[in-house]
Amino acid sequence: MQKLYVLVRTDLKGSSPAVQAGHAVAQWMLDHPSNDWMNQTLVYLNIGTADALHKWKSKIHYKDMDYSTFTEPDLNDETTAIACLTDKRLFNGLPLL
Repeated sequence: MQKLYVLVRTDLKGSSPAVQAGHAVAQWMLDHPSNDWMNQTLVYLNIGTADALHKWKSKIHYKDMDYSTFTEPDLNDETTAIACLTDKRLFNGLPLL
């Protein structure tokens, strides 16, 4: 079964990581309107910093996996979260948000 994994920067203040994760899910739905997720399992993961998020984005892209990124306009369009649908165990070991 595929799960929608959301990698979220946690170097943001307050409730921002949760908000950014929600935006990434919404972006996933916009980018993949006919997808296999069907609002099933959703996993939010703590990725830490912007640098760590960019490294994970490169890994996901290299593995040719479908993903969506969310960039926050209020943070100079920085990438704050990535959503990726997979049944692979690529994200094992990352802490939950």
